[in-house]
Amino acid sequence: MKKRLNMLREFSVPLLAGVVTALFWINLDPHGYHSFVHSPSIAGLSFHFITNDLFMVLFFAIAAVEITQSFHPGGDLNPLKKALNPLFATVGGVTGPIIVYFCINFLIGTPALRHGWGIPTATDIAFAWLAARLVFGKNHPVVSFLLLLAVADDAIGLAIIAIFYPDPHLSAAPQWLLLTAGGVFAALALRWAKIRNYWPYIIIGGGLSWAGLFNAHLHPALALVFIIPLLPHAARERKHIFEEDPDDLSTLARFEHDWKVFVDLGLFMFGLANAGVEFTAVGPATWIVLFSLIVGKTLGVFAFGTIAELFGYQLPKGMGRRELFLAGVIAGIGFTVALFVAGEAFVEPGAQGAAKMGAMLSILAAPLALLLSKLSKPSR
Repeated sequence: MKKRLNMLREFSVPLLAGVVTALFWINLDPHGYHSFVHSPSIAGLSFHFITNDLFMVLFFAIAAVEITQSFHPGGDLNPLKKALNPLFATVGGVTGPIIVYFCINFLIGTPALRHGWGIPTATDIAFAWLAARLVFGKNHPVVSFLLLLAVADDAIGLAIIAIFYPDPHLSAAPQWLLLTAGGVFAALALRWAKIRNYWPYIIIGGGLSWAGLFNAHLHPALALVFIIPLLPHAARERKHIFEEDPDDLSTLARFEHDWKVFVDLGLFMFGLANAGVEFTAVGPATWIVLFSLIVGKTLGVFAFGTIAELFGYQLPKGMGRRELFLAGVIAGIGFTVALFVAGEAFVEPGAQGAAKMGAMLSILAAPLALLLSKLSKPSR
């Protein structure tokens, strides 16, 4: 049973199941779907609020764990020198899609769609990992390269959400961020007191952080992103991204171990709440987002990775320009975070639905990368 459960998680089956369910439901019964997702139900809260404002706190917290561990001694981004090429590629993987987004929007879009520039900036970690293994095999250096890139540009994506995508219905109230700062100081105090249980950090620090962001009209899903880096951790990391170290009993590692399965399975809720897009919603925003992800990511990652190599920051052994280009194609899978940002970027249902369709179609980057890998010769 455990083996089957792990296989479902590994292949992102819960998320895909939620997406497929939402697509069928909204196209067969739009009123029933919208009523389920948006009407108050549990304790007066809607399913959408429970998913995007509460459950996604844990999703972004797990992402923050991976980012935090990567920067610790022994982590994949420590020291920075060994990760400079994928970090350069990450900068390209963020700026490339933004440039392509504005260019395509100028050609076929409208001024109202400009606000969606943040949608194609992040890479879906799980789908990129799966696609890289499908194209290159389990132990190829491209897999680690892509994971580093995905984690780094998700960190940038979190910052973009926090800064550029406040609640579109309400004006920002930055004075409430003092509560969030209070949550950070509470977490620091707990760490100074050598508290090893993660619950006080989550309840006190996370609770204050969530309340501050919510009342400041910024997205409360980022509440634990400010708290997770302060959890006590191992002196040295002995695992790579997307792995677990059974010997690491630190507070940070225990939090990830206890909640990762719940988050992986709970992504069914996210897919169900956010992927409800009618097929007729396809429009200019669909193609702008899709091409920004696939074309922008590919060109950005390839260009900046090549520039980094010319400056002496070499690609990992076993990677050449071909593999770098294919890594850029795979990085174009936006999906989860792109869906999330699309929901925050646009209030108008038509534009939001069209942008979400583009985010979901970005999964086509995986078969495209596989096809291109068959048509090109591997680097020696």
